[in-house]
Amino acid sequence: MRHHEYFVYIVTNNTKTTLYIGVTNSLEQRLTEHYLNKGTKRSFAGKYNCFYLLYFESFQFVFDAIDREKKIKGWTRKKKEELINSENSEWKFLNDSIMKWPPTEVVSR
Repeated sequence: MRHHEYFVYIVTNNTKTTLYIGVTNSLEQRLTEHYLNKGTKRSFAGKYNCFYLLYFESFQFVFDAIDREKKIKGWTRKKKEELINSENSEWKFLNDSIMKWPPTEVVSR
């Protein structure tokens, strides 16, 4: 039986003024997509240049990850900041701990 892993993640822009919460089965792939779409108006993350990883959680089941994403999205900014602070109090960008950063092309699965 194949093991699956899903992630809920929070990314921000360079000035840490905007937070984006998402769910994915590949952090590396998704961070690359956010980075390569920076500055585009096609998506919220692209429009606000949100591709710096601040926080993530992993899940075995996709429905658990989706439920957690929805829950966090419903929180106030203050509560989201408290969650980030619980694991990353200095708000360091974690991208290079996940992958080679910055990416140069889309990661193939």
